[in-house]
Amino acid sequence: MSLLRKKDVSVMMDQKSHSKLARHLSGFDLVLLGIGAIIGTGIFVLTGTGALYAGPALPVAFIISAIVCALAALCYAEFSSMIPVSGSVYTYTYATIGELVAWIIGWCLILEYGLASSAVATGWSGYFQSLLSGFGIGLPTMLTAAPGAVPGSETFFNLPAFLILMVITFLLSMGIKETKRVNNIMVLVKVAVVILFIVVGIWYVEPGNYTPFAPFGISGVLQASAIAFFAYLGFDAVTSAAEEVKDPGRNLPIGILGSLAIVTVLYVVVSAIMVGIVPFKQFEGVDSPVSLALKVARHDVWSCSSVVRDES
Repeated sequence: MSLLRKKDVSVMMDQKSHSKLARHLSGFDLVLLGIGAIIGTGIFVLTGTGALYAGPALPVAFIISAIVCALAALCYAEFSSMIPVSGSVYTYTYATIGELVAWIIGWCLILEYGLASSAVATGWSGYFQSLLSGFGIGLPTMLTAAPGAVPGSETFFNLPAFLILMVITFLLSMGIKETKRVNNIMVLVKVAVVILFIVVGIWYVEPGNYTPFAPFGISGVLQASAIAFFAYLGFDAVTSAAEEVKDPGRNLPIGILGSLAIVTVLYVVVSAIMVGIVPFKQFEGVDSPVSLALKVARHDVWSCSSVVRDES
């Protein structure tokens, strides 16, 4: 029966009162923390993968995934306000179902964060290599991806992905106050880049690329929704910082639901612009779809400039 024993909430709250963790996070910090955890692979990588299944209906796929995530987020918001201690869903399961299920959930969380971190690092690596190629710099092929990740190429190790993970790990080890500052700056820059893409890219949308809207039917949209759901992983990371929040009962729900709402709007708008600029079939095998969309837009600008020069 010890495997089914539950942890008393009052004991958890007593342990929280003796916690040495400093409370530095406000509701605004939690919203930025959630945005930073969610925006990444989803908007910069998975949009291209999802487009191959949903076609121009990709924004609908993101909306469906957002609705599912919102239901889970409401549960997280409720539990986090009732039990404002670190541990996220592991803690909630321990208090409501028991130790065995909590142990399983704990390992699932480790696997989730491991998978999400590796995916984000890989996506960052793809964009970083794209940036280097713009300056005529190329890394050795064997250091650009994991073994077997690139068909037809011999690869051994993704060096940029490893380095960014080490940098982020070092930042986290410095403490929540320093981490908060760095995260807030990085998130504001990231959101600024996304907004810049929206402002620039909307002028190069071709309405013809939205036809047919759902080439693979509702099944394709649902497949893309399953992929897009992975893009939303991270909003639960807000609850992991519960013991470092100034007013957890109020700020945790704000951080969870606020970050999810903002990210959903950005996902839908960016995906709509991307499939409007680039025909969805061209995203096959592309690790940096946003970069591809910008390249296509730049090509259109050059083509228009050439036509103007020729007519002159």
